[in-house]
Amino acid sequence: VQLQASGGGLVQTGGSLRLSCAASGRTSSAFAMGWFRQAPGKEREFVAGISWSSRSTYNSDSVKGRFTISRDNAKNTAYLQMNSLNTEDTAVYYCAVRYLPGVTNRLSDYGYWGQGTLVTVSS
Repeated sequence: VQLQASGGGLVQTGGSLRLSCAASGRTSSAFAMGWFRQAPGKEREFVAGISWSSRSTYNSDSVKGRFTISRDNAKNTAYLQMNSLNTEDTAVYYCAVRYLPGVTNRLSDYGYWGQGTLVTVSS
């Protein structure tokens, strides 16, 4: 599978962005999707994940109530709606796929990664 993340950019504190992750290639099998991020000098961390059916979503504590993950299986695309952004959200955001239907927050569970899209939040 190939993953193409898009939608990053520069936004002011309190603003919103919507990231997209389009999957192509091996999309006939059920797969969970996740969003991770990596800030400069920090390790990559889990942000949000969604199961194949969309029945289960999982957000990190740092984004609960502000970020919403969703997906459209007809378009093989996952989305991350990010509201109330602050400077601590500045990072490269990566989408990832695991070929099991359930969602997890473990980076090692995801075997396929997109190239990342940069989100910069200015104060």
